[in-house]
Amino acid sequence: MKSGIHPDYATVVFRDLASGESFLTRSTVSSGKTIEWEDGNTYPVIDVEISSASHPFYTGKQRIMDSAGRVEKFNQRFKNFGK
Repeated sequence: MKSGIHPDYATVVFRDLASGESFLTRSTVSSGKTIEWEDGNTYPVIDVEISSASHPFYTGKQRIMDSAGRVEKFNQRFKNFGK
């Protein structure tokens, strides 16, 4: 790798605001806010709105649409159209 052209790759904490979960990982983003982790070290913290801990797809709490119900609703809504 060329020296001096790559961003700093450091350990940071990503904190999910929706679920309260925190993840210690490495990233090129940085922050002015810091947090003390369980190991006693202080790391920059990045607040995110949603992560795998709170996203409906990953938690299994996603809404499943009933396609038969949607078709029936459409037919009910437009049953007198064109008569």
